Amino acid sequence: MKFLVPVALIGTLAGCEVMNPTTTPTTNVTDLPLMGGYRSPADVCEKLGENELTVNYLDHTADLVGCPADYEGRGVFVTDTGATEITQIDDWVLYSVSRE
Repeated sequence: MKFLVPVALIGTLAGCEVMNPTTTPTTNVTDLPLMGGYRSPADVCEKLGENELTVNYLDHTADLVGCPADYEGRGVFVTDTGATEITQIDDWVLYSVSRE
């Protein structure tokens, strides 16, 4: 009988969801294929992969990069990289950054 209480308790806790207090919700939810920071892993602007939303903007001589539309550093990004604005999808502004 001593083993029934722990087993019952484990069964009860198995259905609980554990919350991670360090995660914060992303405000720029999108279906864009985000591949990580462009200039560094912590960069807000991210290199984009290929999917149905980006296929028409890809160029073999340039990187396709997305920056959140509300990102205040977009002007610095354009100056630093020579990026050309292409379009806006969801809450992201897409840029072409030449590799040449």
